[in-house]
Amino acid sequence: MTLAALLLEHPFADDEPLLHTIDTTVTAGAARRDAGAVADRLRDAGVTPGQAVAVQLPNGPEVITAMTGIWLAGAVFVPVNPRATPTEVARIVKVTEPAAVVTSTVDERPSTKSYPDDTAFVLWTSGTTGAPKAILHRHTDYLELLDRVLGPLRAGADRSKPPMPNLIPVSLALNAGIYNALFGLRAGASIVIMDRFETATFAELVRRFSIRSTVLPPAAMAMLNDDTTIDDLGPLKYVRSITAPLSPRQARRFMERFGVFVLNGYGQAEIGEVIGWTAAAAKANPDKLGAVGRPHPGVDIKLVDGVLHVRPPRMAVGYAGGDRLDDRVDPDGYIDTGDVARVDDDGFVWIEGRVGEVINRGGNKVHPGDVEEVLRMLPAVRDAAVVGVPDSRLGEVPVAFVVTGEDVSDDVLAATCRAHLVPYKVPVAFHRVDALPRSEVGKVLRSDLVARHGQRTPR
Repeated sequence: MTLAALLLEHPFADDEPLLHTIDTTVTAGAARRDAGAVADRLRDAGVTPGQAVAVQLPNGPEVITAMTGIWLAGAVFVPVNPRATPTEVARIVKVTEPAAVVTSTVDERPSTKSYPDDTAFVLWTSGTTGAPKAILHRHTDYLELLDRVLGPLRAGADRSKPPMPNLIPVSLALNAGIYNALFGLRAGASIVIMDRFETATFAELVRRFSIRSTVLPPAAMAMLNDDTTIDDLGPLKYVRSITAPLSPRQARRFMERFGVFVLNGYGQAEIGEVIGWTAAAAKANPDKLGAVGRPHPGVDIKLVDGVLHVRPPRMAVGYAGGDRLDDRVDPDGYIDTGDVARVDDDGFVWIEGRVGEVINRGGNKVHPGDVEEVLRMLPAVRDAAVVGVPDSRLGEVPVAFVVTGEDVSDDVLAATCRAHLVPYKVPVAFHRVDALPRSEVGKVLRSDLVARHGQRTPR
């Protein structure tokens, strides 16, 4: 079985609506025909099984039918963000060497590169701690991942009702978009796709399709929190946070404002989602806000010097450049995630930051998230990030960058930190920025902030 079967063998009849946007609908039959047409065009262009095909299309049903058509032709799907710069596109093409590029047309390219059997698609690491790497995912591994997460949800589902549509509020060029689209198809649901995130469109789609649970990046939750024109998101009951760390304060604001329970989750591009929540666990543990949940069935975890190591049933085979994951995997099959974590007495996992982000201030460890959450307690602070900058005496010291909605002095920021933190965690400087620099998936680009520190004068 390949991932193409999720669309081609979807339980919906040909005349049933399957793929939706705010203003269009594609039936299951039309989607299957479109996927078959893509496969035919690729074969006519000379694409052979195992070769890569890049897709650069606006977010919509066409991405899903193109992706399925590529798999139907036995090829490997390489998603390209439609808003990517020419430099970014050139980097993706250089690394993956596609035999064709699908835009409004199918353009053949000279390529002799062939990927191993069962390779389904290429995804990219976030690139927040180094150059992004192209990860190879296999059909069998990804099917196992989908069923691993779906298992507990199916156990408590009402099988007498049709599955709720799966709303995709992120780009289908990202892991989160691809995963949630395939998740919905695997569950036998229809798919609702946003071409880009807008608060009013999101609220409208939630109402129109009676969405009770969905996924949202932290940045999208912040946009909804700040939009005074949106005061109701019914019938939405649950939101799973994806793509980037979620501030507990932002989660509390969202819950209090809309009455929607916010669930964290945890995964990486190489291993998929490995830790998460069920609705039942959320109802039973309201005091665990901020935890990423418990390991999914079949997933083992351990802490090694405070760093989370995970052993999922399956993981990505390696990278497009030929590198494998072996240097991150121990003899027992655990992969080093690079994330500092703790596990409480009830088995809930709490992520405290990346190993490379921990600030060593003269031997004292400062986790940026601890300081950021204190700064966000101030109503004037909309967002915050703390980074370590070089110091000749202490090695590193913490510096804060804040996004403020109104003027707030350094003295107030520092006093708030001193009231809630030990002295060595208090930032030595505070900088104001209009917005924090973020990657495509919403993660703060801390190296950019370190570079900015030397160019700014503390206020």
